[in-house]
Amino acid sequence: MTPPDLASNPMANAKNLLVLSGADVNVDFDLSFVAQIALFGLFIVILKPILFDPLLKLFEEREKLTDGARAQARAMDERAGELLTKFEGELEKVRHEAARDREQLRAETARLEAQMMEQAKADASKILAEGREKIAAEVGALRRELEASRPALAQQIASKVLGREVVS
Repeated sequence: MTPPDLASNPMANAKNLLVLSGADVNVDFDLSFVAQIALFGLFIVILKPILFDPLLKLFEEREKLTDGARAQARAMDERAGELLTKFEGELEKVRHEAARDREQLRAETARLEAQMMEQAKADASKILAEGREKIAAEVGALRRELEASRPALAQQIASKVLGREVVS
C-alpha cells in the first residue's frame, strides 16, 4: 500500500494519521445525540428557575452575609483596638497616680518615723536626766549620811586598830 497524497485529500489525511498513530476513534452524529442535546436544553430551562436561580440567590445572600460579618468583625476589631488603647492609657494614668501616692506615703512614713525617733530620743533624754537627778539625790543623801556617821565610824576604826575602846 502506498501512502496517499497528503495535499489531495485532507479527510483521508486525518483518517490515515489516526490509523497510523494507533488510535481508533469513531464518532457518529445521529438522532440520539440531537435528542440528548434537546433534553439537556430542556433540563436547563426547567431547572434554572427551580434550582439554579434560588441556589445562586442563596450563594449571593450567603456572600453578602459573610461580607457583612467580615465588615462587622473588622469594625469590632477596630473598636476593641480603640478600647485597648484607652484601657492602656487609663492603666498608665493609674500607675502614675499609684506611684505618686506611694512616694507621698513613703515621704509621710519617713517624716513620721523621724518625728517618732525625735520623740523617743527626747523621752530617753528625759528619763536619763531624771535618773541622773535621782542618782545624784541618792548620792547626796548617802554622802550626808556618811558625813553624819563619820565620827562614829572613825571611832570604831580607831578602836579596832588600837585594840581598845577610843572615846572622843
